[in-house]
Amino acid sequence: MIEAAGKNVNGRSARGLVVVALLAALTAGCTQLREFVFPSAPGVTGEWAVLLNEIRDYEHRIGFVGTDNFVVVSQEQDGALCGHASRLTLPYSYEDPAIEWHDSETEEECRAHGRDTDIYFRTLEAWGEVGTPLTASMITGKLDRFIYLIMHEDCHDQFGLPYGIEEALCDLITHKAMAAFTEEKYGFFAREHRAVRRYAETQSRLARATITYYEQLAALHARHGRKEISLDVLLRESAAIFKDAEKPLAWTQGELNNVGLAYHMTYSRHYPFLESVSDALGRDLARTVAFFRHVDKIKPSRAAVMRQHRIADESSVEFIRAYEAAVVETIRKALADAPKTPF
Repeated sequence: MIEAAGKNVNGRSARGLVVVALLAALTAGCTQLREFVFPSAPGVTGEWAVLLNEIRDYEHRIGFVGTDNFVVVSQEQDGALCGHASRLTLPYSYEDPAIEWHDSETEEECRAHGRDTDIYFRTLEAWGEVGTPLTASMITGKLDRFIYLIMHEDCHDQFGLPYGIEEALCDLITHKAMAAFTEEKYGFFAREHRAVRRYAETQSRLARATITYYEQLAALHARHGRKEISLDVLLRESAAIFKDAEKPLAWTQGELNNVGLAYHMTYSRHYPFLESVSDALGRDLARTVAFFRHVDKIKPSRAAVMRQHRIADESSVEFIRAYEAAVVETIRKALADAPKTPF
């Protein structure tokens, strides 16, 4: 009996080990398959300086002029962005004076500036100004973000367009360029390229989703402005839109609000239009950079837009809208003339 029992137990144990081994193999296979389909970005290596030079060489080949960015490594902590606005206002973009911006090191400090308002707080790996330094977050972070930040901030130094145009344009150029660069450097099937391409494609989809939800909120606020719905309905239906948008926009539950959405709309509003322009230019990055440098040269001045629309305050949302619209019209005309323009 004891011997028989022993054989029975050992049999069950053997079968159990086989099942465990099969599950482990299947799990490993699924993990490998998922990693191939949804590759995670590797970290930036200690060879980041070499990579930076290679990125700069690629930027030069697509028409970027040299910049003073990322020459030094900053020992300071990441910067922080803190903005707040009335919950009853849907700002146009991060330039909208309806948003008050403050220097706050922590989210708690940010919230203290505006109780009973919509708050947007985030840390920044790099500040987009001339002479942007490298930060610890960049050189110890992920490859996709490192390449994105280098290209995006260098792109800003190529143009003097209104921010509502330039943020979207530099995102578009960067998304296309970072995928092309990593395919060239690492190869089409390399994890590095697949991860960077996935990042670029995801950000492009997020831009379009941002527009969708922003337009839903804008329509709702317009109805409230026309007194078609009450304040309670505005707040209730806004909350429902934010809840629906959290997952598609990759936001943490309960954090999405008017200010955050307006901030990201600055990068999204003109993205589809600018991508259509790039497509019309044959998806040629060098030609796209040259085209928008030409647009920058022929765009109307800020003063001319103010005179045309009789706007007295350059910081007003009316001017921000009018200036962006004027540059969009300039882009349309320049594109129509593109076949005969030696830009």
